[in-house]
Amino acid sequence: MSILPAGQEPARKILLACVGNIFLGDDGFGVEVARQLCQREQRYPANVQVSDFGIRGLDLAYALLEDYDTLILVDVVQRGSPPGTLYLIEPDLSQINAASGASAGRTALDAHSMDPLKVLGFARTLGARPVRTLLVGCEPAELADGADYSEMHMGLSAPVQAALPGVLEMLDKLIVELLVFPVEQV
Repeated sequence: MSILPAGQEPARKILLACVGNIFLGDDGFGVEVARQLCQREQRYPANVQVSDFGIRGLDLAYALLEDYDTLILVDVVQRGSPPGTLYLIEPDLSQINAASGASAGRTALDAHSMDPLKVLGFARTLGARPVRTLLVGCEPAELADGADYSEMHMGLSAPVQAALPGVLEMLDKLIVELLVFPVEQV
């Protein structure tokens, strides 16, 4: 069952890239979003690729070599709002270019972290073309024991867990909007 009306399958390609580390508490938000999207009955059209990249920045960089029109990153975002707050951000990526990606490539190869901006820069060094990029984020909560995100802690906090239905609804609306009323890359 698709979220679009029958017969309305646009040719635009979207990569919904969910990122994060499940061993660092709320940092696993994107991974949990991918899991829920893949388990539900309601599906996106075939031209919308939902992928759990976890912390595999190199895999994401190579995926961007495919001809996508839009990249949607799903991750935690610290902006100082209450935990569980959802954001839709269109970052300014004008500073990313293939030249800056050369040094980013070394960081993108780190198997224990992912900096999406560095991954995008590295993807450009590989030949990926710039695409419209959106970030769907969730404000993480502090870990209950006061630990920081460098310590292992599995499972989402209550506020971030409670935000999951809202982010799924946000993504559904965003996908329909992008497929039915696309905004061209500037």
